[in-house]
Parts: sequence; structure tokens; C-alpha cells
Amino acid sequence: MGGSHSREDMDLSDSDSDDAESRASDNSSDYGTPPPASASSKAAGGAGAATPASIDAIDRHLRSLRLKYNEPISPNPSPGPATAANPAALNAVKLYLHIGGSSPSAKWIVSDRLAAASFVRTGDDEDDDAPAAGPWCLVVGSRIRARVGPELQLKTFPAQRRVDFVADGVWALKFLHADGFGDFCAKYNSCLFENSHGVAATAEGRAKVFGKDFAAWARPEDGDESIWEDATDGFSPGPKGSPMPPRTPVLKPLMEDLREFEEPVEEGSGIQSLALGALDNSFLVGDSGIQVVRNFEHGIHGKGMSVKFSGGSTNFSTPKKALLMRAETNMLLMSPATDGKPHAKGVHQLDIETGKVVSEWKFEKDGADINMRDITNDSKGAQMDPSESTFLGLDDNRLCRWDMRDRRGIVQNLASATESPVLQWTQGHQFSRGTNFQCFASTGDGSIVVGSLDGKIRLYSTSSMRMAKTAFPGLGSPITHVDVTYDGKWILGTTDTYLILICTIFIDKDGKEKTGFSGRMGNRIAAPRLLKLNPLDSHLAGANNRFREGRFSWVTENGKQERHLVATVGKYSVVWNFLQVKNSHHECYQYQEGLKSCYCYKVIPKDESIVASRFMHDKYAISDSPEAPLVVATPMKVTSFSISSRH
Repeated sequence: MGGSHSREDMDLSDSDSDDAESRASDNSSDYGTPPPASASSKAAGGAGAATPASIDAIDRHLRSLRLKYNEPISPNPSPGPATAANPAALNAVKLYLHIGGSSPSAKWIVSDRLAAASFVRTGDDEDDDAPAAGPWCLVVGSRIRARVGPELQLKTFPAQRRVDFVADGVWALKFLHADGFGDFCAKYNSCLFENSHGVAATAEGRAKVFGKDFAAWARPEDGDESIWEDATDGFSPGPKGSPMPPRTPVLKPLMEDLREFEEPVEEGSGIQSLALGALDNSFLVGDSGIQVVRNFEHGIHGKGMSVKFSGGSTNFSTPKKALLMRAETNMLLMSPATDGKPHAKGVHQLDIETGKVVSEWKFEKDGADINMRDITNDSKGAQMDPSESTFLGLDDNRLCRWDMRDRRGIVQNLASATESPVLQWTQGHQFSRGTNFQCFASTGDGSIVVGSLDGKIRLYSTSSMRMAKTAFPGLGSPITHVDVTYDGKWILGTTDTYLILICTIFIDKDGKEKTGFSGRMGNRIAAPRLLKLNPLDSHLAGANNRFREGRFSWVTENGKQERHLVATVGKYSVVWNFLQVKNSHHECYQYQEGLKSCYCYKVIPKDESIVASRFMHDKYAISDSPEAPLVVATPMKVTSFSISSRH
């Protein structure tokens, strides 16, 4: 199992030999090789190596780019501290390109020995007389022009005066002056905010987006960090609140002492989704049926029976959702509607023991057929309840609970039904305005968290689906998947380019600890954490390098805490240590401004795009192991990673 690539963190420095090679290759685009790290001290010194001739060359080069400045370029730029009268120095960078991918020969090469980094609006260079109104773009010399957004995966290295990002490749900017680095970061954050929210990054603009209750999201440095400071559990190496080492004892064995079990799936039945069981079996849902596998303390493997879709009308596409119910003896299969939209008109009920589709249930309300986007269990452990007959449903503007019994409270007689039975809408709300719900999840007590297209995350209590107790604002990206801990204290939202970890804990006016599911949090809300990939890993994850289905590890018992987070990104499964992410003293958060981003993770690479990555139920964490096995499914293979007891 690999980790975040150390090559990305390699210090970019200057050397005379590399500069000479770069000058010789500027016209041919045969880029020079990167300088050795041993020369970093010379680069840090900045001014010492410059000569009057080279200073004049910098000025001529920057003038030739015809970049727009609020102030004129100084006729005699100096390598000393940059000022408003010397904007050329602020923009001066050395541009590097990463080549070689993940191979041993991978390295950074000099792409442009001297360039200028600036931010311009789309259309700035099209008509000088018309004001540009398009989104902000990052322009670096003549080689890079990219829209400012989270897809750049921009990461800063303050100690090196360096930023890395992705734009049809992985690039690094090394600033000639410290003031230029700080100026760039401030401008980038402003442009990112404006592109994401459509308003300027002013105090008024931030108040419009976040409101007074979420001031900590707008200015995290002013927020209450006590919740994150106190994050600890039985795996903490020291007293509560004490700083943790950069690598926790829990993370190292999980990532380094692994046993791997890999098995191919049945021929001609590519895996489309994974339904993990908490009891004896788990299920691989494919194009033509379901393969049953056994659950063990070292993962899932061993070919069991195969359930082919039969009985009832089986004219439906491959299920996009498989939901276990009734002590995992039944499964609800939901397939997309025929019009290509991610909605379904009903669900098929599969009896796993007989291998037959015993019924096709329709979604209906007040006599009219309706669609659902997603379904999930009433609570985290509901699939293990043999008497469970209800489940939750979500559509763009609907949140509800469906019941498989008729209105008199008895199970419908499916054998004698002359037509598809109708699910009973027992609780819920149909919102009149566009909420654009996308995904949802339930806690151990049945509270519900819902993610939306506008990035908002809403919390609903067990008593009402009409009014959210708390609504967290969006950060500019749609929420595509959401998960929540069993106790409801932590939420993990997935976007295409990052995960967002939110704490729902607050102290009410009576001094009692509550969660945002049970009361309105008001302005007692901590800023979230972001979980991101390094630019290099994001690029190497493959063409389909979007985050998918960020999840906590799986517990269904009060008093137990989830220990890890996992998400799928293209060909990678990415794992974070939950305690490490919460710890405010963690090394990733040093010198960061704005929302804290954690880049400390481990990667499981596969040869093909990954369908699903999930931790098994906590019951399969053996006594001397800190975590249950991780299951990674690709279309043609399923792999289990269990933790060795050597630690």
C-alpha cells in the first residue's frame, strides 16, 4: 500500500547548472532538470545570486508578457522586498512540471525558468475596452491558463514559497520573493471564493454566504477550536488534549502490516455495487445477479451461491442501490428509471434465501406515482433487525419514510397480489421550493443528514422531516454523498474534489452538550475540516479522479467511536485516521490559513477504477486489531485488507 508521494514534497531549489540548462532549452521546450535539494539554502537567500544583468532580464521578460497591473512595473526591479511600486517582483516565479507519474524515475523538471503568475478574468485578453465579467483564471506565463476552482487541488508549502496544483498535469510554482507567495495566496483565496459563490470576497460577501451563525466558516482563525482540541478517545497516546505525534500508533500498523486477500468475481458478472453485511454474508451486485460471499475476520472471500435475478418482472437495469433488510435475508434493489435520470419508480424485493424477486414495489403518494433518487435504512443497524419493514426515501424535493405493510399494519400478502404492491408513505415532507437533495444517511437513533446540490448539509431529527434543526452552508461544491457517525456527532460530506468533516456538537444555553440533530446550533458552530489529495495523487488517480462515497468505518453500538475514514478516487482507495484528522496539533494544519485541510492519508492503488471501498462491521475487528478489514471492489475483483497482529 502506498502513501502520499514524497516526491511531491521535495524541495524545489535553484542551481547554476540547472539555470544554464534551462536557458539553453527555452526555445526548444526541452525542459531542464530540477535542481538538487542541497541548493535550497541559496534559493532561500533570494537576492544573493542576482546580478544587474539578470535583474534587467527579469524586467524585460515580465514586460513582454503584457500582464495587467494596478501599478506600473518598476523600471529598475530589485530582488529585495516587493512593494506596491514593484509588482513585477510579486509575480516572478519559476515553473516546474512533474513527469514520470508514480515510476521510480519520476521527478520535477524546470518548465519555465522565469514566468509571472497572475489572476485574470475570462475575457480580459479579448477586448481591452469592455469590462471582463467571467470567472477568475490563473495564468502562468504562456503555458498555463486555468479556471480558479477546487479542481486545481492547489496546495501551499509556505516554508518553500511554493504552490502545487493540477492543470493538465502537475505543476509547481516557486516564488522568487516571500511577499509574492503571500500575495498570491491571498488573491487565490479571494478568486476561489468569488468563483465558487458568485459574490466578491468581502466582509459583506462572506456574510451573505455564511450568515452570522457560520462566521467561523468565513473566518476559521476566529472560530472556536475547543471541539477539535478536545478530540480524543482510547487510542490517544496521551492525556486528553495533549499534542499527538505526527503519526499515531493506530495509523502505522493499519497501513504497513496488512494481509491481502484478492479474488476474481464470476466470469461475465462485473461488480456494480457492494452490499456489506454485518452478519454472515456480504453481496456483490453485478449485471445479471448477486454473488454471495462469506464474512470473516480477515475480510470477505470464498465463493458462495450466486443469485440470478428471477421471478416477477425482471425487466430492469443493473441496480444502482442494494439495501439489506430483515436480518439481511431480504434485499431491496433500486434501478435507475428508463429515461436515463438517476431516479427510480420503485424497488424490487429479493428474497436472498430463495434467490427470487418476490415483489416489485411502487412509490406512490396520494394515488400518484412518484420517483425516488435514493433509499437507505432507518438507522445504522436497522438491516440486522428481523422485523424491520420501513426504510427511508429521498428525491430532489422529498424526504420520507416508506412502509412495506398496508395501512392496517400487517405485512401485505405478496403471493396473492394481482399487481405490484404500493409502498405506504408513512412520514415525510414534499418541499415546495428546490432543495435539490442528492444524498442522505441515518444515525444510530434514526436522525437524518441530507446533502444537496448547492453544497448545503441539513440535519433532521427523528421527530420531524419538515424542518431541519441545523442547515450547514455550502462551500461551493455539490454534496454527492454523505455519511454520519453512529452517535451523530460527526458528518462526512463528499464533493468531487474534497471531503468535508463537520462536527455537530455544541453546548446549549443551559450548559448541556447536544448535537445539531436535536437543537439549533446558533452561532456555536466550529469550522469544518477538509480532506484533500495532494495534487500529484489527484492526477495519478486516473481520468475519473473524483471523490466518491466518503464513509466512516462501521459501528452500531453506543460508546464505540469510528476510527477511520475511506473514500474512492478513481483507481485509489484513500484512508484517513479519524483521530488524526480531528487533532488540532496534527502536522498538516501547521501554517495553514483559512479552513484546515488534511493531506495525511494512505492510498491503496488498483489497476482499474474502484467501484466501492468500505470497512466491514466493527464486530469483525479481532481483539488485537484496531480496525475491521477494508473491502475494495473493482469490476472484476474484490480485495480484503486485514490488519496483521504483528504490531
